Amino acid sequence: MNQRTSNTSRRQFLRNASRYAALAAVSGALPLPLNQLAAQSTQLRIRDVRAYPIYINQRSEGLLDAPSFDGDDDPMRWRFGGPFEQLPSAIIAVIKTDQGITGFGMGAGGGAAVEIIDKHLKHLLMNADPLNVEQLWDQMYTSGVLYGRRGLFPMALSAVDNALWDIVGKFAERPVHELLAADAGVSSRDRIPIYQTNGDFVQGKAAGVRNFKRTTYGGPRMPRLAMEAFIDSVLEARDLLGEGVRLMTDCVSRDGTVEWAVNFAERLRPANLYFMEELLSPDNVFGYAELVDRIGGRGEKWTRIACGEHEYTQYGFDVLIRLGSAEIFQPDITWCGGTTAGRRISQLVEAANLEIIPHRGGSSWGFPIALNSPSCSMAESFPSGSEILDAMSCKVDNGFVIAPTLSGFGTMLTEEMVLDFRLSSRI
Repeated sequence: MNQRTSNTSRRQFLRNASRYAALAAVSGALPLPLNQLAAQSTQLRIRDVRAYPIYINQRSEGLLDAPSFDGDDDPMRWRFGGPFEQLPSAIIAVIKTDQGITGFGMGAGGGAAVEIIDKHLKHLLMNADPLNVEQLWDQMYTSGVLYGRRGLFPMALSAVDNALWDIVGKFAERPVHELLAADAGVSSRDRIPIYQTNGDFVQGKAAGVRNFKRTTYGGPRMPRLAMEAFIDSVLEARDLLGEGVRLMTDCVSRDGTVEWAVNFAERLRPANLYFMEELLSPDNVFGYAELVDRIGGRGEKWTRIACGEHEYTQYGFDVLIRLGSAEIFQPDITWCGGTTAGRRISQLVEAANLEIIPHRGGSSWGFPIALNSPSCSMAESFPSGSEILDAMSCKVDNGFVIAPTLSGFGTMLTEEMVLDFRLSSRI
């Protein structure tokens, strides 16, 4: 870039900054609704789009390893997720503008999702105005609808959509959760109680946590001894925590049947569970509706049926809601299609008078949706995982997740950190 071009860009940036500052002053320093923000003639343009598979934990390193099975009936054949399984195959999109703003967004799908971004979505983003974030989402989703309504495509879309929202927040010099609140005409909360998934429950309770979840890999193929051990651990946790604490379970089931789930739930009835998550395959939407009838809100209502962690976009969640397949919906904002999809999912859930508790709601990516969903009563928080995960997690204090005050998603991510944690540099 020559000196003349650099000076022109600098003057344009200052004019845009002054325009936004004046508008913010008129509105009492509150963030502008998105349609007004995008309507400003900013001339902001996307100049670079890249994405990288990143190292999350030891599971990430093993994604490309060839598996070894003990025969055709090895139970691990039912658990093998391959190289594109969601969390271990995390990716980070890095989008840069011509005015020096860089947005970071988490998605999943590993190298396959990176290929989708580089060979497809990048062409729709280059030279576009990132402030038109929802229009860009509609264009990207529509362009891939014939080959990617679920799975890899929405996971790739999540990364770039989140990066665009990060740019919008940084441009407006506001946290994303405040922008969402302003767009909805409401005041955003500044904290939500956490729920802790696994880890030391006694230690968590001592730190102020009042909501806990125990996970297992369930389903009809779950070994009997493992099932008995899990049931005992949940009942023991209830005795340990007392009745004033919420306790939940997650089966992460890929092949559960309705009858198996009902019997399993009955065994755990004394634990007084707030919800039971993923008792069935995510595709068994009619089975989930039957569970709501038999053990959930339309039945005896001694627990709630939760699912949606592995569902995609507002269209998939609309089906779940219309069929009555759950009472608590758990979109992951880094998988379901990003913040744009997450906000639309939240609107559907709230309109149906149901409950939304985003998966990993205590992460930087999930928390804005959690904060701005009136029905959301908890934000999921995991024990510390790695430096880069910590950089994408919100602060937790005395059992509450605290809203970030930095602009965008408020992460501690830098391009140097993303490159340092590139998966290719570690295998």
